[in-house]
This record gives sequence, structure tokens and C-alpha cells, in this order.
Amino acid sequence: MPAHVLILGGTTEARRLAADLAARPGVRVTTSLAGRVSRPGTLPGKVRTGGFGGPQGLAGWLRAHRVDALVDATHPFAESITDHAVRAARATGVPAVVLRRPGWRPGPGDRWYDVPSLAEAAEALPGLGRRVFLTTGRLGLAAFAHLTDLCFLVRSVDPPEPPLPPDTRVVLARGPFTVTGEAELLRAHRIDVLVTKDSGGEATAAKLTAARELGLPVVVVRRPALPAGVTAVPDVAGALERLGLGPAGGR
Repeated sequence: MPAHVLILGGTTEARRLAADLAARPGVRVTTSLAGRVSRPGTLPGKVRTGGFGGPQGLAGWLRAHRVDALVDATHPFAESITDHAVRAARATGVPAVVLRRPGWRPGPGDRWYDVPSLAEAAEALPGLGRRVFLTTGRLGLAAFAHLTDLCFLVRSVDPPEPPLPPDTRVVLARGPFTVTGEAELLRAHRIDVLVTKDSGGEATAAKLTAARELGLPVVVVRRPALPAGVTAVPDVAGALERLGLGPAGGR
């Protein structure tokens, strides 16, 4: 049984895993947050905020704090953090698990356009609509700043970082969202195209159902690939199994 587990967090799955591990006798859990969200909420166990200084810094932290297992449960688009975690784990010999919730899949009636990057999402927009609901987070919006002829509704947890498109309205909100609420939002702002990252999960999936019901096209930015030789587990149960732990309380 690992005595000290470091979770690279920021997701619902990371919070659930931390709660499970913190309830186990003899297990210490530390959750590390990047500090990009101003109000992350209370977490079980210990919490640290901020970067490590690259893979070498993370490797040094693992050694100094005698970490027995590392779980990368960051956002599916936190590509550099995952790379650093894998490299630090290999350098130190600390067992590592990558936890990634499954991505979204289109269903009947969906009009999805898959693209590999925010830049290519921006290129696709002029041919799909003029009033855009942009839900790709507060970072990376500079990719859309040159689209002066389009109107944007941007939603994020914290205020987005400039530059932004000149015609932009910002809505600050945190999921989960409902299909009814998302449909009302799309109608109220006369949205005709949605842009999202393939984040997966239920908290923000309602917008996809609402877009389907309204017949709107959806531009979906694909996830970055995992580092070579790395496979992810899809849920907390899979992470616990990789760590050699059963369900808490023997359930």
C-alpha cells in the first residue's frame, strides 16, 4: 500500500480520488493545484499550489517528500504537466498513474467538426456561423482575436486572459450545467455555432445536447496525445486498481 500519494489535481476525478485516499488509514495524500482557478474549493488531505519547476523540480519534490505513488489527474489538455509527470516518475522510479475521464463521442443528429487545435477551430468558424459560443476555457483565446466579423460569447470559471476578439461578451460560471439552461443561453444570445474542447465528463456536457436539439454545429478540439508508452485509466476505480488498492472499506 502506498503511504504517500501525490495527486496532480484540478478535476472532479482528482477530488474524488483524494477523498477516497484520505479516508484510508495509513495513507497520506497531497493534491497539487496549478493555481489557475481562484476558488478551487476545499480538498481532503494536504494541498499545495503552484508549479514544480519542470520535470526535474517535480522529481526533486517526489524524492524530498518521499512520495510512493504519483497520479496525474489533471485536465485532459494539460499536456505539459502530463509530460513532466511521466518524466519525473521515470527519473525517480515512483509508480505513476494517468487518470483521464473518457472523451465525448458524437451521437445521432450531432454536427461535429473535429479539429486538432484552437487555431484550426478559429479557421473553421467563418464558414459555420457568426455568433459563437466559445467554451474552451480562459486561456488560448488569442487564437480567435483576429476574427473581427464574428460575435463571441465566452464562458469560463475565471476572467479570460487577453487578447480577446473585439466583439466579445464574457460569462463567468462553473458547471455542472443543465440542458434546459444551456438551450436558453444559446437562444438568448442567438448562437449559431459552439466551440469546445473535448474535455469529457458530465459537468459541461449539457451544451452538446442543447446544440444537438437546436441543430447547431459544434467545433470540437481534439485532445493531445499521451506521452509515448503511457496508457490512461478512465476513472477513480481504475486509478485505485493501478495503485494496488481496492475500494475503500472493502466495498
